[in-house]
Amino acid sequence: ILQTNSNDQRTMKLNILALPAVFLGVEAFAPSPLPQQQSSAFRKQSSPPSKLFALNTYARTKWNPRGPSTSGFGSATATSVPYDAIRAELKLLMDNPSWDDGSLAPIFIRLAWHSSGTYDAATGTGGSNGAGMRFATEAADPENAGLEVARAFLEPVKRKFPSISYSDLWILAAYVGLEHTGGPMIPFQPGRMDHPDETYWELKNMSYGRLPAAEKYCCPHLDDSNVSSSLDETGKVKGWEGLCTHVRNEVFYRMGFNDQEIVALLCGGHVYGRCHPNFSGYAGPWVE
Repeated sequence: ILQTNSNDQRTMKLNILALPAVFLGVEAFAPSPLPQQQSSAFRKQSSPPSKLFALNTYARTKWNPRGPSTSGFGSATATSVPYDAIRAELKLLMDNPSWDDGSLAPIFIRLAWHSSGTYDAATGTGGSNGAGMRFATEAADPENAGLEVARAFLEPVKRKFPSISYSDLWILAAYVGLEHTGGPMIPFQPGRMDHPDETYWELKNMSYGRLPAAEKYCCPHLDDSNVSSSLDETGKVKGWEGLCTHVRNEVFYRMGFNDQEIVALLCGGHVYGRCHPNFSGYAGPWVE
């Protein structure tokens, strides 16, 4: 799960270890000179060097989450927010028989990731700072379909603890979800500030469409009766090379990830939860 702050892009991957470590173990993320084998379908581009060791060290240092903000808007100071009480409230919320397999953790994790996945390392724009999905345009991104459910489940918590920003609440809910489902308790760095309206996209000269699109450059989604026509001779979906280039070069390299981190996040993240036909056109868990 990403921690981003437009004033300090070094926080972008502060807790990237948390999610994949649940599945693969910390040893898998020790720095090592593993060779990176690239498919010829990918553009020839060097992957950024691993920052995992530096990030793991940086996570133990003090950090001013607000930085030298001049935005003029935001939430209450971190010291005035009862984070322990909010954590406890979120734990009470996690087990819910009305949703999927009885847990809200997966959809909270997805909400946190999608609020973070707009980050651009080069410009320092996007990311979990702002909670832009509260507004119509970002909420309408097709990749955010269904996340109104997660936001609605968290609304009572926000009403009970109005001093926490939506930006902090969405990330903290994912942290608690990971902890509640057997993962580590992740130290929480507060201080994200909510955008007051949608003008931040124009003010920051940002564009929509930054999230990874599940079928970009692939053939159109087909129903089961026509699925064979969408596969190549090896059984892969036609256009998979373009999709890989999109995920790798257009999305995750933009955020500063390297190949190891991309695989860890995508594979680890999709172990949680399931797909919903009314949101994505797919049904059930990716991994069984």
